[in-house]
Amino acid sequence: MVSLDNKTTQFDFGLNNVNEVKEIIKSVLNALNEKGYNPVSQIIGYILSGDPTYITSHNNARSIIMKVERDELLEEILNDYLENLKNE
Repeated sequence: MVSLDNKTTQFDFGLNNVNEVKEIIKSVLNALNEKGYNPVSQIIGYILSGDPTYITSHNNARSIIMKVERDELLEEILNDYLENLKNE
């Protein structure tokens, strides 16, 4: 988005329940690990493409991850990563 006044545009996802998103990510991570998939590759594939077949149906992970918008998943993953950087 281009701003004519050269101010930074702010974007707010307005996540209502961060804990729910975290639990969804953990659940999907566990299912991917149990099936022997690389969770990073699979989740990136899903976030970038929107194709739910990147996520295993094992333990209902595919249905679970689709309860959350991909931008909300990305926001939570990035927030967690940045928080861990601050704590190093």
